[in-house]
Amino acid sequence: MSQEDPEFAPPPFNPDEALQRLKRELRDAGLTEREGRFERRGLIVAKAAVAGRALEAASVKRPSRSSPEWQARALKSSADVRDFVADLKKKLSTWSDRDD
Repeated sequence: MSQEDPEFAPPPFNPDEALQRLKRELRDAGLTEREGRFERRGLIVAKAAVAGRALEAASVKRPSRSSPEWQARALKSSADVRDFVADLKKKLSTWSDRDD
């Protein structure tokens, strides 16, 4: 079977459904959602929104009260969403209370 076999093609990416899944996973990771932004202890650490056929998502390099440095990514597949969540969870685990 070839990779282009339509029988085994993954379902098309639905950014609206992916955003709902992303929100659920980030809440499960202990973040609070406010208007498309996700906070930990009052500091914004991630944001996400539908942009056409993809999700525009970003996470901070380090939590900051003044001007956080954002790392933006376009999420165009379920695998991209999983990678974004895994990367953010890894960052959350390395940030200590003093980083907040």
